[in-house]
Amino acid sequence: MTRYPRDMTGYGGHPPAANWPNGARIAVQIVLNYEEGGENNVLHGDAASEAFLSEITGAQPWPGQRHWNMESIYEYGARAGFWRLHRMLGSLPITVYGVATALARSPEQVAAMQASGWEIASHGLKWVEHKDMPEAEERAQIREAIRLHTEVTGSPPRGWYTGRCSMNTVRLAAEEGAFAYIADSYADDLPYWMEIGARDQLIVPYTLDCNDMRFAIQAGFTAGDQFETYLRDSFDTLYAEGLAGAPKMLSIGLHCRLIGRPGRAAALKRVIEYFKGHEGVWFATREQIADHWAAAHPHLRKARPSQMSRDAFVSAFGGIFEHSAWIAERTHERELGPAHDTALGLHSALARVFRSASAAERLGVLTAHPDLAGKLAQAKRLTAESTAEQAGAGLDALTDEERATFTELNAAYTAKFGFPFIIAVRDNTKASILSAFRRRIENDRAREFAEACRQVERIAELRLIEKLGG
Repeated sequence: MTRYPRDMTGYGGHPPAANWPNGARIAVQIVLNYEEGGENNVLHGDAASEAFLSEITGAQPWPGQRHWNMESIYEYGARAGFWRLHRMLGSLPITVYGVATALARSPEQVAAMQASGWEIASHGLKWVEHKDMPEAEERAQIREAIRLHTEVTGSPPRGWYTGRCSMNTVRLAAEEGAFAYIADSYADDLPYWMEIGARDQLIVPYTLDCNDMRFAIQAGFTAGDQFETYLRDSFDTLYAEGLAGAPKMLSIGLHCRLIGRPGRAAALKRVIEYFKGHEGVWFATREQIADHWAAAHPHLRKARPSQMSRDAFVSAFGGIFEHSAWIAERTHERELGPAHDTALGLHSALARVFRSASAAERLGVLTAHPDLAGKLAQAKRLTAESTAEQAGAGLDALTDEERATFTELNAAYTAKFGFPFIIAVRDNTKASILSAFRRRIENDRAREFAEACRQVERIAELRLIEKLGG
């Protein structure tokens, strides 16, 4: 594998300004998962009973059998938990992750969701595992989920979240749904874009930590106050970041059969009141967040080094290390990914090739550099990059005395070390260059060779920043 698909960089240390409506310091997004009636059940044509996210510790599927206790726990979510949460949250903008078959079996709950103006996003056709599902079958299920959702609610879903997804899920959903957002990601505190074929797909990440599912797993929450404390701490951290000028999104995941139990619902009520007690809190559906992000931060496609052909890559970056296209050639053969599509990331990849090269090869890079204010510069035979760099430090406008000084130093330096004096002139002035020249000429060769290599890497970094942006 020479192309690594995962994006380990994201927004890095400089996330975009969210610009939430009315200058909000935080966006609070609450999801209510409605899965009851869509879970694994032989009544639904599944091979076994459900075993995920219930009060039954260590539950296992029962092949070919119904599971009375499991079924009644899920039924509690629809019969009691949903209505308790609807009364509590009915005035807030909520996003429902609705499993299509569950929605079809719950017309009264769907009517209540719609009466409250809640967004109903798709949570797939059934609440089942997709990791081993053949691609064609998963694609067919996505299509059927959209069809059934539209039939039940009166309109197609604008958001999608599978949850128990496969490696194909996001791509298939993007191809099939024309969704305003997909939520099958936990990778960020802000929405972000993915390029999936010709489609620019917005991802609005979800959460598994600020999620009541942790009441149903080992090492999770055992009491309501633990969930409450965790939500408050999450809110306080993100709210403080918003006050500091970097607003984020707090996602909260709820399930009717879990948080809908009385002892847990009390904690949810307290924490919602805590949120409401702060200024600048934007309670929003995921649809509202997606629409805001698409308008405020539309996606702009650009050439990505990790996706370039070999010829295009070498043409674009072969001159980053002076007259040493072999560095770009070897870099393209290595593992590249989204992390290398920035100036810093690509510089790391190129510099690793330079550092791992033989001493003779690195010496060749050094000797490929021109003298500062030397004969090539006077004859206007420098590369465009070197010409601009030397001019930026005023080396194209020397006095006769200064030119004589550079000529003398260049000759002495090259005679001693066997390569020209190299310095990142964009980091320096004419005076500091001369000072460094006089200081470094006193070094021994090993020390100066290492310093020259460091300067070569810095020159490459500055060239990439100019080319790709900081």
